[in-house]
Amino acid sequence: MSQKPQETALSKCPGCEEPLEPGDLFCGACGYDLSAVPEPPRDRPTIAMAVPKESGAESTARTPAGHPAAVRFDGPGGSGGPEGSAGAGGPGGSGDFELAAPGAVPGTWPGTAPGAAQEAGAAAGAAVPTPDPRTPAAELSATPPAGTKLCVACRAGRVDTDGYCENCGHAQPRERDHMEQELESVAAVSDRGLRHHRNEDSFAVSTTALPDGSPAVVAIVCDGVSSASRPDEASAAAASAANETLLESLPRGTHPQQAMHEAIVAAAESVNSLAQEPGRAMEHDPHRHQNAPACTLVGAVMAGGLLVIGWVGDSRVYWVPDDRSNPPARLTEDDSWAAQMVAAGLMNEAEAYADERAHAITGWLGADAYELEPHTASFKPDRPGLVVVCTDGLWNYAESAAEMAAAVPADAHLRPLHGAQVLVGHALDGGGHDNVTVALLPFAVPSQGAGSACGDT
Repeated sequence: MSQKPQETALSKCPGCEEPLEPGDLFCGACGYDLSAVPEPPRDRPTIAMAVPKESGAESTARTPAGHPAAVRFDGPGGSGGPEGSAGAGGPGGSGDFELAAPGAVPGTWPGTAPGAAQEAGAAAGAAVPTPDPRTPAAELSATPPAGTKLCVACRAGRVDTDGYCENCGHAQPRERDHMEQELESVAAVSDRGLRHHRNEDSFAVSTTALPDGSPAVVAIVCDGVSSASRPDEASAAAASAANETLLESLPRGTHPQQAMHEAIVAAAESVNSLAQEPGRAMEHDPHRHQNAPACTLVGAVMAGGLLVIGWVGDSRVYWVPDDRSNPPARLTEDDSWAAQMVAAGLMNEAEAYADERAHAITGWLGADAYELEPHTASFKPDRPGLVVVCTDGLWNYAESAAEMAAAVPADAHLRPLHGAQVLVGHALDGGGHDNVTVALLPFAVPSQGAGSACGDT
């Protein structure tokens, strides 16, 4: 079921207390998942107005156990707040007013250490409130063993093997919900988005060397097909297989374009094998290819002054020159219904992509694919620029090359990770209807560039 992170009005991160900006989904300092912060209660605590004590009657008003705020309004002679507190609950008023967080001791102020609060309460003869009934008493004082994960919501409960807090039951963020990686010459960011319950995208970035010692940079981005089974597994398998194949073939001297072709074939075989796993879909099962795991793939390799790309599906590669006075370009053609309509001259691009069938893909990796047709292309840019490799979770919000170039920060070629973060934020600000993944590869060329050329297969 789709879910959207809860909107919070936090000014500081619950994890590190660093200031937050409006609309932040993750803390910029510690990465705290702000969507995991429990939504505050919508009802307001009832404040019981105390009446004068009679015959030593207790006047403390209690709220139900586990209530987010314990409220006390003591009549004359009750314990009050610190000196200088104003209003009806201040000194000299008809009563002392106090708000305390769960587990706090009456008569102490928020922020008092638990141990000090217990001692203060005992010294004043105050009753110590009952701990959260969901938390065993032994666990309140127990020090978690090394390596134990604490809940990102309550910061007290331990996380079980299923990813849920044993104290408050909150589901913990999964590792793939938001991923970032940066190498010297490439960076990538992937995010679950605002509508999907999991991230079905995956990526792999790496560097290696050609036989002559010159560097080669690799970026692979995969998008799981949501209508297929286990799309998250398919994208992860494809990205890993393609990356490993390139890291094996490029150092051997295989031409980058041939290496890209072989990498896509290896990725397809890896995804196909998911349909044959024991206990999943047996070889003799006549329906094993129906709704098999599937994904799209797009990749880029920078090596020997060449930019080589390859793809199957509707994930894309864009070229954004460092000098924005030069035109940007989209380097891939989608395997999609809309692209076929445009290529056949039956619709213009605006009409095709406005149709509800626009994103129906006609090519993918998976056991139920009609026929594997890897696309590859080789370019030799004559000027420096930025290579943008992304899923449709991004380009849905920056479809044309000009729109993508406008969304890319001007310094992205110097700060590729920051640039990728900004692009993911652009998609989330636009609605985040899909998983979002983007890799940025700054492409540098000698000042005496020898022109440009490209070839396709």
